[in-house]
Amino acid sequence: MNMSESTQLVPITVSVNGKTCQRQVEPRLLLVEFIRETLGLTGTHIGCDTSFCGACTVIVDGDAVKSCTMLAVQADGSEILTVEGLERDGVLHPLQQAFSSNHGLQCGYCTPGMLMSSLALLADNPNPTRKDIRKQLAGNICRCTGYQNIIKSIEAAASAMQED
Repeated sequence: MNMSESTQLVPITVSVNGKTCQRQVEPRLLLVEFIRETLGLTGTHIGCDTSFCGACTVIVDGDAVKSCTMLAVQADGSEILTVEGLERDGVLHPLQQAFSSNHGLQCGYCTPGMLMSSLALLADNPNPTRKDIRKQLAGNICRCTGYQNIIKSIEAAASAMQED
């Protein structure tokens, strides 16, 4: 008997970007793998597999979560927001627009995680200080930008979101 024959699948139901998804998954399947491989939402990146880089950050029930540290079965019944769920009807979310306008990205690999971590911050603190932003992004690594334009982008998004 091979491994796939001996593994019992577990049913889960999650809401991802506002759409209900029901799937049968292996109990050991990571949430990041579920999002990317099962659902085909490849905006959530796998960067380090150790929870260090933050490229896999998504929002689960309102909290920023590194999806490489959570099993898909643990998300059963949860609402998940990925980077693909930010834009609406072809209009970028203010965070996405601010990252673009303020050059908050270079290679873009860390950007989905940065956006999702920033979104969680702005949901809890609509007017963060630079210290608040730096603290929130402490779990996200960028190897290209030096962070200054990321911080400017988050400040600009916070301002734009308060105007709405």
